[in-house]
Amino acid sequence: MKQKVVAIVGPTAVGKTSLSVEIAKRFNGEIISGDSMQIYKGMDIGTAKVTEEEKEGIPHYMIDIKEPYESFSVAEFQSLIQQYIQVIAGKDRLPIIAGGTGLYIQAALYDYNFAEKERDETYQKKIEQEIEEYGMENVFKRLKSVDPEQADKIHPNNRRRVIRALEVYDRTGMTMSEYHEQQMGDSGYEPIIIGLEMDRKELYKRINQRVDLMIDSGLIDEVRSLYNRGIKDAQAMKAIGYKELIPYIEGTMSLEACVEVLKRNSRRYAKRQYTWFKNKMDVHWFPISVEQKDENFRIILDDLAGKL
Repeated sequence: MKQKVVAIVGPTAVGKTSLSVEIAKRFNGEIISGDSMQIYKGMDIGTAKVTEEEKEGIPHYMIDIKEPYESFSVAEFQSLIQQYIQVIAGKDRLPIIAGGTGLYIQAALYDYNFAEKERDETYQKKIEQEIEEYGMENVFKRLKSVDPEQADKIHPNNRRRVIRALEVYDRTGMTMSEYHEQQMGDSGYEPIIIGLEMDRKELYKRINQRVDLMIDSGLIDEVRSLYNRGIKDAQAMKAIGYKELIPYIEGTMSLEACVEVLKRNSRRYAKRQYTWFKNKMDVHWFPISVEQKDENFRIILDDLAGKL
């Protein structure tokens, strides 16, 4: 029999963290963060990292395992999550993945093949030469035109990832997302994927409120501390909640303008999360609202009881 794994997905600010804890308490589970940014130490407020109080004594994994200047790949994420699933299952407990990074969760749950084609050194040298002649900005613009989805995930100065995304497109005719899709196989687990969806107006209101709370809780100091460590161009600093505040720290935009950009980007990210999960994974969706949260959770827990 395949190991059952519960995954809780959905947009930012919808209530995944609190539901994961309730499921863990009821079904003797332990929680693995499925968020690709909560792995970083010192990035607590902007990633809405679960607090010790919110954990309610439930063990959590995949949090604070990397320094913010370190890179992190989907393949590494897949390997670590699968290790933690074994650890939790070995204790006769239920593995629960909570988080909203679609590709990462998909890669962890399914037999995603990362044995990609060998890189073409000739192609890489060609693009490197383009960068020297025309500048990184022009090469990144080309990536944006052929694969805007991937360009949105890559820092414009990340040469390695920009070149790789262009190489995949030029050699296969597919975007990086389409290429990844082809690598997907069957799951080695029995995944039970719970999706939380909220009325769009209510969700956007919660997102805006969460951003305001983050600012009040010291997000600016958190971003400034990371910026002062000289890691402005690190992969971690591309995360929503961090990149938007850098112009304020550098004195090129007002705090009010930066916060509005952060709210807008957070809402757009929530929309992309919905699109990803609805199009790419077999998710059992449940409505959730602030006023009826307890009742919503009861329905989910009762439904889950019939599958475990």
